[in-house]
Amino acid sequence: MSMRSILVKQFGGIENLIIGTAPKPVPKNNEILVQVKSFALNRADILQRMGRYPPPPGDSEILGLEMSGVVVEADKQDKRFKVGDKVFGLVGGGAYGEFCTIASNQAFHMPSHLTYESASAIPEAWLTAFQALHPLANFKSGNSVLIHAAASGVGTALIQLCKVDGATKIIGTVGSDEKAKFIEKLGATHSINYKTNENFLDVINDVTTKKGVNNVFDYVGAKYWNQNLKSLSMDGVMIIQGFLSGSHIKDTAADITPILGKRLTIKGSTLRNRDNDYKADLVAQFSKRYLNLFESGELKPVVDKVFNVSEIKEAHEYLEANKNMGKVVIKGFSD
Repeated sequence: MSMRSILVKQFGGIENLIIGTAPKPVPKNNEILVQVKSFALNRADILQRMGRYPPPPGDSEILGLEMSGVVVEADKQDKRFKVGDKVFGLVGGGAYGEFCTIASNQAFHMPSHLTYESASAIPEAWLTAFQALHPLANFKSGNSVLIHAAASGVGTALIQLCKVDGATKIIGTVGSDEKAKFIEKLGATHSINYKTNENFLDVINDVTTKKGVNNVFDYVGAKYWNQNLKSLSMDGVMIIQGFLSGSHIKDTAADITPILGKRLTIKGSTLRNRDNDYKADLVAQFSKRYLNLFESGELKPVVDKVFNVSEIKEAHEYLEANKNMGKVVIKGFSD
């Protein structure tokens, strides 16, 4: 059987995104089949479209890492989900299709107050943020943090998680005054518009009285290398989650002295290529710790804009232009 799907005609620009048909996925043991009602965009989708980020072996080559929808085929051995349940979750690929399979232990029951659009904005962004904050950065209540690309999907999740977990200072870099006001409303204590103030280190020194922040969460990469190291406190931890400014540090004055002098820890973080057991454990920890806070409204998925599936090219273009504050979401084929 076939289904409707967004496909990549050939690697390259947005003109290669087309609506076509693909084989309807068949769930394996410990998987459920979901009719996709909504899916959210990620920069990984753009990289995959360009041929620079292939899916892990065994995962669907259809784009899309997070979705929400309705269970249409349940796993007979796993009683956590039944046909008709509303779910959202993390997938290694395939969310741009009309139907998508997902491991039962990587799916969430959808809280009743959430829409499909808001639920699809949670899995990849919030699990990426949670992974960076706790298993990797060893965040503790009372820490101060610097979040780059703070108005992005992951950035808006990090701000909220840091706030509920007791960060004393939450400093975010953004690309406009509008975004600066936006992240402050979310919970950032300080915002920096990098287009008018490229030297964020001065702000860090002022806010922390030159002690530095305990954690840096970086999506920018090479351009911020020196300032990031100087911004960290003694025993600080930096999590590198992307390199929007490039991966090669061309500055010959790049200085690694702070790594030794301040006993810094630097870690790289990805989620898509983690094994299923790791992802299942991450989902379980996140659910136990935070899912009730979505139900209470203390944590909120941030949806910037919702596009129809026929507008997928415009949606990719919007994300690539960094216009978003929060997640860019697409309504599924069934809607």
